[in-house]
Amino acid sequence: MFRRTRLRTTRFRRTGWGAAFLAAALTLATLAATPVNPALPVASAHASDAPYERVLNGTFDNGKTSWWSSGNTPSTVASGRLCADVPAGTVNVWDSMIGQNDIPLEAGQPYTLRFTASATRDVSIHAVLQLPAAPFTTTLNKTAALTTTPKTFQFTGDSTAADLHAQLSFQQGGAAQPFTLCLDDVSLTGGAVPPGGGRDFGSPVRTNQYGYAVHGTKKASIVNAATKPVSWHLLNASGAVVTSGRTHVQGTDAASGDHVHIADFSSVRRAGTGYTLVVGDATSHPFAIAENPYQALSKDSLGYFYDVRSGTPIDARYAGAAYARPAGHLGVAPNKGDTAVPCLPGTCDYSLDAQGGWYDAGDQGKYVVNGALAAWQLMDSYERSRAQGDVVGLRDGLLSIPENHNGVPDVLDESRWETEFLLSMQVPAGEPLAGMVHHKVHDLAWTALPTRPDQDSQPRYLHAPSTAATLNLAAAGAQCARVWARYDVAFAHRCLTAAETAWKAALAHPDVYAPGDDSVGGGAYADTDVTDEFSWAATELYATTHDRGYLSRIDTEITPAGFSWRDTGALADLTVVRLPGRFPARMVAAARKRVLAVADGFVRDERSQGYPNPNLPTDGAYVWGSNSVTANNALVIATAYDLTRRDGYRSAVLESMDYLLGRNALNQSFVTGYGTQASHNQHNRIWAHQIDPNLPNPPAGSLAGGPDSALQDPVAQQNLVGCAPATCYIDDIYSYSTNEVAINWNSALAWVATFAADAAR
Repeated sequence: MFRRTRLRTTRFRRTGWGAAFLAAALTLATLAATPVNPALPVASAHASDAPYERVLNGTFDNGKTSWWSSGNTPSTVASGRLCADVPAGTVNVWDSMIGQNDIPLEAGQPYTLRFTASATRDVSIHAVLQLPAAPFTTTLNKTAALTTTPKTFQFTGDSTAADLHAQLSFQQGGAAQPFTLCLDDVSLTGGAVPPGGGRDFGSPVRTNQYGYAVHGTKKASIVNAATKPVSWHLLNASGAVVTSGRTHVQGTDAASGDHVHIADFSSVRRAGTGYTLVVGDATSHPFAIAENPYQALSKDSLGYFYDVRSGTPIDARYAGAAYARPAGHLGVAPNKGDTAVPCLPGTCDYSLDAQGGWYDAGDQGKYVVNGALAAWQLMDSYERSRAQGDVVGLRDGLLSIPENHNGVPDVLDESRWETEFLLSMQVPAGEPLAGMVHHKVHDLAWTALPTRPDQDSQPRYLHAPSTAATLNLAAAGAQCARVWARYDVAFAHRCLTAAETAWKAALAHPDVYAPGDDSVGGGAYADTDVTDEFSWAATELYATTHDRGYLSRIDTEITPAGFSWRDTGALADLTVVRLPGRFPARMVAAARKRVLAVADGFVRDERSQGYPNPNLPTDGAYVWGSNSVTANNALVIATAYDLTRRDGYRSAVLESMDYLLGRNALNQSFVTGYGTQASHNQHNRIWAHQIDPNLPNPPAGSLAGGPDSALQDPVAQQNLVGCAPATCYIDDIYSYSTNEVAINWNSALAWVATFAADAAR
């Protein structure tokens, strides 16, 4: 019997590598191998003429990327080979391994493994290709007899199972004496479909799979090669034709390569469910037309934040039984945080009570720069609603959270949970860098996937203060003081005091940057240009205090680049136009002009594409978290609507929602629970149903990151090779670069969904 321990490396947005271990047993047959002469051609045994490669970085030109080794088997790449020090004294062959995960296999296909190997003494190793979980189906299990002279080995085996996450491992435990093993030119070929090929996106008729507003724009995108308009028919749930029309030929959509037609059925204003759009013999997924289809999404996308709270039990009464869990990181074993979190060794000699806040994304770190933006968007959504005279959509009692019916709008209650954490990260008076803010708190090393927060046994540390984090607290704290003044004067005062203290500390320490390589156990979130944070913080502080000393530091402008956790300068203009009575008239007029110009550009970008996305990728490349760019750009367009009441802006926002909810090149709703084909395997340590059926999928209203052209994780690299930029996405829990969740992505979705709900009324 051979046992293998699955070492899963997990990478996060702007982060480093970590490992998770799963153990399983499998009975394997041991077969001998015959060395082959690498100079001779080797006959192909695959089903297709092309030798479809399944291994990443098999020549080790990119170092150890995509490869792992057991903790007791340190490895390094030298002279183009991966060499590992195999220890003596282990018992089982699986006690020392080198391997690669996420190998895609097809059922009923032969695969050929080829590699060159040598050792510092004569030994035998086992080459194993198998599935990573029960029933651990094996495609290959072969023995290779190594000598000190490199030899090339070749083995063939048939796969009887289809899986995207097979594991290739070289097992060499049980040695009586230590030795060094070296590998090179590792190749696994076979299968009928190339990695990334043969993807079926379903119907060519792409709609908002959830629903359209009765009084809103209703359009669909149809993949059709015809160069002239074609007929479409809208059917109700009974199959009766409601209306018909002819498409508009949009042409080739650059980001997807699709030739797209547009069908416009906006004239239909009869509410109902089960509508479908038919073009030729193709039928869309069913959808609804409703008076206000976005009210539920506004509530669910905001409800996401209760589910990711740290430091409190998640109660079934509010989250539902599937999502209930004990409190995480309250200093109760096995947790080692967050009630008294020490600094990383050598950075400070105190501890802070950093409990509370929201878990950031797929991991359970808590980051000031990301958290502040998410909290800002929730508070800004509230300020926007008040400015528009509509407080119904964000009323008290809206959300299913413990604080509902306390006389405070629930969106502010939820944002306070994060804001309290931000306040706790400030360096105490009397300490070096007093008033600055620690950049983040997270585990010493990456935790396994899945790991429930209360089961995390990793030590947690405060990471050094940064100017960026300090200014984020200054901005969010000033906004907090403003919105809470009518509900909790004492809390508002705390927020303002912390914000002003942070501002002064940032002025005294304007260039303290978070290191870009601080990415073990958590994301780095590095930012070495904080001029935008100074401008944003000054804007929020001036809006709250009217202290004219801040005006000279407001010097950033919104641009077509939009905004993100790293680039916050645009938020200054958005706050100015949101609260015009708090700023000089000339400043408001200039900001208004800039916001409208950028919004107009986003609308043009959206209309220029076959699928309505206000995010037109630079050089055709989608970035990590591209769906958040879509939502943030829609926020800017929505702000333009608030400023002008021009219906074109409103329609553009609703079409942005169409994109996120299924009217895209993938025919995929990126929001869990919203659409027939909706993302539900997002990368997260809590909601890991794909790995453990006893765990839930993400809750309804969770936004997936979306297409990422760079293919920055092994699952994407193995399965999306050659993807058109708009299709570089896979709904797989291990695809952290395309399918993660994050608080600042869901805050953007919540903002836009709340606007859409308001606009639909």
